[in-house]
Amino acid sequence: MAASSNAEQTQLQDMEEEDAGMEERDMESGDEPEEGMGEEHADEEEDDSSEDEKENEAEIQRLEEQLSINAFDYNCHVDLIKLLKQEGELSRLRKARQKMSELFPLTEEIWLDWLKDEIRLTEEEPNREKVYELFEKATKDYICPDIWLEYAQYSIGGMGSPGGIDKVRSIFERAVTAVGLHMTKGQMVWEAYREFENVILSTVQPPPGRIPSREEQDLLKTQLDRIHTLFRRQLAIPLMDMEATYAEYEEWSEHGVAETVIHQYKKALQQLAKCKSLEESLIVAEPPKLAEYQSYIDFELKEGDPARIQIIFERTLAENCLVPDMWAKYTTYLDRQLKIKDLVLSSHERAVRNCPWTMGLWKSYLLALERHGADHHTVSDVFEKALNAGFIQATDYVEIWQAHLDYLRRRVDFSKESSKELEELRGAFSRSLDYMKQDVEERFGESGDPSCIIMQIWARIEALHCKNIQKARELWDSIMTKGNAKYANMWLEYYNLERSYGDPVHCRKALHRAVQCTSDYPEHVSEVLLTFERVEGSLEDWDVAVQKTETRLNRINEQRAKVAEKEANLARQEEEKGDQRRRTKVDKKAQRKVQKGSRVGEKRKAEQDDYQDEWNDNSEQVPKKHRGNGDQTTEDYMETETGLFGRNARPGYKPPPPGNKRAQQGAAAGEQQSDDKQELRNDNSSVFISNLAYTLKEPEAKLRTQFETCGPIKQVRPVFGNKGTFKGYGYVQFESPVSVPEALKLDRREVEGRPMFVSPCVDKNKNPDFKVFKYNTSIEKQKIFISGLPFTCTKEQLEEICKSHGTIKDIRLVTYRSGKPKGLAYVEFADEAQASQAVLKMDGMNVGDNKICVAISNPPRRNMMDKPGSNRPTDMMPRQVFGSRGRGRTQLSLLPRSLHRQSGPGSKVENGTAAEQVPATASAVVNAAGETKPLSNSDFARMLLSK
Repeated sequence: MAASSNAEQTQLQDMEEEDAGMEERDMESGDEPEEGMGEEHADEEEDDSSEDEKENEAEIQRLEEQLSINAFDYNCHVDLIKLLKQEGELSRLRKARQKMSELFPLTEEIWLDWLKDEIRLTEEEPNREKVYELFEKATKDYICPDIWLEYAQYSIGGMGSPGGIDKVRSIFERAVTAVGLHMTKGQMVWEAYREFENVILSTVQPPPGRIPSREEQDLLKTQLDRIHTLFRRQLAIPLMDMEATYAEYEEWSEHGVAETVIHQYKKALQQLAKCKSLEESLIVAEPPKLAEYQSYIDFELKEGDPARIQIIFERTLAENCLVPDMWAKYTTYLDRQLKIKDLVLSSHERAVRNCPWTMGLWKSYLLALERHGADHHTVSDVFEKALNAGFIQATDYVEIWQAHLDYLRRRVDFSKESSKELEELRGAFSRSLDYMKQDVEERFGESGDPSCIIMQIWARIEALHCKNIQKARELWDSIMTKGNAKYANMWLEYYNLERSYGDPVHCRKALHRAVQCTSDYPEHVSEVLLTFERVEGSLEDWDVAVQKTETRLNRINEQRAKVAEKEANLARQEEEKGDQRRRTKVDKKAQRKVQKGSRVGEKRKAEQDDYQDEWNDNSEQVPKKHRGNGDQTTEDYMETETGLFGRNARPGYKPPPPGNKRAQQGAAAGEQQSDDKQELRNDNSSVFISNLAYTLKEPEAKLRTQFETCGPIKQVRPVFGNKGTFKGYGYVQFESPVSVPEALKLDRREVEGRPMFVSPCVDKNKNPDFKVFKYNTSIEKQKIFISGLPFTCTKEQLEEICKSHGTIKDIRLVTYRSGKPKGLAYVEFADEAQASQAVLKMDGMNVGDNKICVAISNPPRRNMMDKPGSNRPTDMMPRQVFGSRGRGRTQLSLLPRSLHRQSGPGSKVENGTAAEQVPATASAVVNAAGETKPLSNSDFARMLLSK
């Protein structure tokens, strides 16, 4: 450090002298510098630099404060290290890097940057050991050839110290063992090792012309053997460009290449030929290359070489360190095949450091520690770390507690009545129940253990091993009070426990309680009770059992009959309504046939009324559901039958001005003529367009412009009303069906401020079960749901926020049909690991002035009652039927205020859906039983008079 400081001072003095000399030359030439110009320029530079320093210091303090709140913010650590290095804060930089390395495994780039800084700072000999310790830590995170090469080259600088050469050789040996099989980068480590030995060889060779002594000859022979051995070891391994290594060995060896070496070399070449295509696929593939790496792993597993299997796993994980499945495959292979303690445990530790949110990795780690005889303190520490890892599901905590309790149970010697291990086991069971009730339920809203599996296991241990059946009964009483008394399987588990470890009296009590409480399978529980009394009971016991079971089953059957009758009544009401609608349609069609000879304009108006009536009838069955994973609100069962809408306007038809009545009649007559002939339509090559603005000018031209890139267009059919106004939807028919998939990709494209809906063109009369949009009810682990976003947040801004957490496949901002944002979004990542990491880092962060909530996308299950044709809930009012022209804006509601239903509380935004309120209607009321009852005219009159 002193030498470096002196050098800097000397350099500064030289620069000052040079500047002085230049100033003297300027003075001599007569070019006097303007007074004050140099001083002003220097002052400006100092002001700028001081302002930058203040801004950087403020940012450093902000990052440090943020890390004090959330120490697991990976990107915050990276930004802080960059700023501290830029400012030259060496002591703070070292501390920041140390803190980050304690929480996360560092990437190859971060380690190399840190190591090079430390090497520059520790030029003196006494400090080399600290750098060695840092290299040792770096080599444990990932298998990186560049770090091992840097380690070996740094050690060469200390070869002059006692034992220095042996230390260098030791590091090189470890390096070739760790990364020497790396097919693309292993060669550089081997070559560096040989180069080092060649340097040693040059030091032991005697000068030309002098006969070496016996000792020198022995040293020379030993060194030559070392180099021969390195060549032979390298040529036996399939590595890229190994032909050049063989040519170099041929040239270097004075006695040629041995036959055994040639044989090994050819064998390695054959292996290289097998792997070459796999290596080439990795070179051309885009990150993360998981599919290519998986193919490579499968190949090596078939070949069966453990060392090569290990190196390909390590290469995969170096580029995909946040993929839990890959870590699970690697650790499973090590557990079952290699079983080397140090290798197995270090790999498990690296796995949980890279993917701490994955419960399965922690569970495997705990089992591996127990399998390899780790001390109890170490296992307990790892378990406590697992509890603080931040799992994404409540059930994960149940499983990790089960794994720990299993471990504690295996430590107990139950032959002793009381022991320290048994008390620890009971304490752990009690703590697990408290943890589920407090921590897990508070975070997830559920315990994750609805069947009380942990309590069941505890009860069995008390009954079987501790002979404490009373404690087991207390535990089962607690289980039943947690909502499990209505399930037959829970009572039968309790009965089996009493049957195995209790007595007949308690067995009978358990079955009697089961008969009274079970609501899912009472027949099964009753049969078990009667079977028990056949084997164990007296006549009196038998009579009591028969009486109880018959009474209970009769009550259950009555309840089932009432429910069936209720469902039948609802189905009959729905059927009657459908029949009524069909009769109304038939009557209207008959009226139109009678009026067929009337004026053209009147006929056209009647057809418009009929179309509107049909639309209203169909729209009654259109529940609003959000599309797919809940990203937009749309109509799942939208009618898209082309014949129904297509007849309103022929292709190319432009409506006349509203005031030109004669022109309208002429247009209607033209429409009548065109309707007499079946249009040449093809639904397979058409798409249905909706949600367009009614005020859209020249919709045909606009739609043609939007879809002309998808393929040749045969015709565009925008739909107009009877007054010539555009109705916001239409059809685009292509020349070929291959254009339809491209057109569907334009769904949700913004057209004049509104999202345009694009869906397949399907005749619902022929395909009644067709759904335009599907409702996803399963958890989507690779996708996150964000709520609380500012309404001004754009897709680009959200992508900028999320891209640092992984590869983004898709972003969808949730909007209303009008295009206005809801403050919700879905972001899909490349895999579930990146999504989980994003949840951990983004949940609770501020975007603008809003604090956002982030969770894994988990849309709620769809209510089957919302599907068309299904029975409606009993507390829902019947739908209101409007006239053929729908409900006008000036239409008055004649429903008395006393009958107005109070709307429910405001809908609460959930992950993927919004709760819908049931609208009040004027056609029915709800009676005390919750059933809807239609009102007659006299009922309405009575109510109006009473008011």
